[in-house]
Amino acid sequence: MARFDVTDAEWALIEPYLPVAATGPLPRRMRDQFNGILWRFRTGSGWRDVPERYGPWSTLYSRFNGWAKAGVFHGLMDALIAEAASRGQVGLEVVSVDSTIVRAHQESAGLAVAGETLDALEQALTEEKGAPLPEQPPVLRVMRRRSHPARTTRTTRTRRRARIVPPHGDAARPGHRLPSLADPEAG
Repeated sequence: MARFDVTDAEWALIEPYLPVAATGPLPRRMRDQFNGILWRFRTGSGWRDVPERYGPWSTLYSRFNGWAKAGVFHGLMDALIAEAASRGQVGLEVVSVDSTIVRAHQESAGLAVAGETLDALEQALTEEKGAPLPEQPPVLRVMRRRSHPARTTRTTRTRRRARIVPPHGDAARPGHRLPSLADPEAG
């Protein structure tokens, strides 16, 4: 048994939840194959780099692929959590999400809001802060342009463009730019 292979006690919990075909030969090395799959994901290596002691890499990949499609790993996780809960060994204080691996979608940087929704949000902000709406800083509305169907082809990918529209005031005039941080004349 290698350093990180499952122990006999762990295997006793895992083995009943791994499927065995109703017909055909029993897998002789199911524990080795399970350990090989764990080794592959623990190290982050490719399937071809799994050590020979776990069996042929193609067998390990086939076994993993079949189990993943059949939902074996989800069932195994649910069963192990239920077993730990029955023993009183489950607590949410040990649950943790490492923020270094949590990624946001590429479109999460901006928010496109419909006009009615934005008006309701502005009204709620006014009621919460107790200040009339004109005294508060202007809220910029983001509107998406619709792509032109004539310009779209199957081979090109259309990108959505955002246009910033000020709600009211001097900046709403055509041809008037909003001040930016890079602009030295902006005040």
